[in-house]
Amino acid sequence: MSYSLTLGVGSNLRLNPILPVLFVLAFPALAQSPVPTPLPALTVDQIVHKLEASNQARNNALHHFESSRTYALHYRGFPNNHDAEMVVTLSYQSPSTKEFKVVSQSGSKFIIDHVFKRMIESEREAAQDQSRNALTSKNYEFSLVGTDHTPEGNYYILKVAPRTSNKFLYRGKVWVDAADFAVAKIEAEPAQNPSFFIKHTDVHHRYKKVDNFWLPAENRTTSYLRIGGHADLIIEYDQYTITAADPIPAVSTTAHDEGHAARDGVSKTGSAE
Repeated sequence: MSYSLTLGVGSNLRLNPILPVLFVLAFPALAQSPVPTPLPALTVDQIVHKLEASNQARNNALHHFESSRTYALHYRGFPNNHDAEMVVTLSYQSPSTKEFKVVSQSGSKFIIDHVFKRMIESEREAAQDQSRNALTSKNYEFSLVGTDHTPEGNYYILKVAPRTSNKFLYRGKVWVDAADFAVAKIEAEPAQNPSFFIKHTDVHHRYKKVDNFWLPAENRTTSYLRIGGHADLIIEYDQYTITAADPIPAVSTTAHDEGHAARDGVSKTGSAE
């Protein structure tokens, strides 16, 4: 009924769309947006190399954290609608131990047992062999398709295609933070269709920075069924407490330092642009 990718180791405030137009018409001088600082001109190979090195450094430095998750699934279709929710706590111990504890559950027992709990087991399985699931050049082909400038930061946008049909891999786009060389957002679909009954699956996954580590923030997955109907899965990751970690060694390259400058609006000389 639903599928969620194991993707490894902010929401925008929406206003009435007419209000910004009226504001700009009333105050035309305020319509001038600052020109975003250009990102360092890196090749896709350079970006991927720095992404892999930075991910490895963060993984090595993070030893233990605790968090909570809320799983919610809403199925609309034949023969009936179904809903379920489950709240769990997670205790992570490096390199690959994840202990889950169910805090509460409600709604469809079938969804809880056959979707939520199977997802947890799949995550444990993926953690045991992270090299096969990691976002690396060994598992994916990459191409640079653009950049993105937002109030939250600046990003390189990479198109990714899996080299195998591993059920834990995906195809789509990833947004790589230009300062930390960390994945901030993923828009994708599974490399391998999880079920004959699922026609198509859209995955939107967002990360957030907790202390110096980029950890999952939210996953929204919609699966469209061949018999009609769809299932909307939402996973919210919250209440992170990092209890054991080492300082993260800097990826000491000129381009990486320029990435921090691009986020802060500062040139290589240290002056504001």
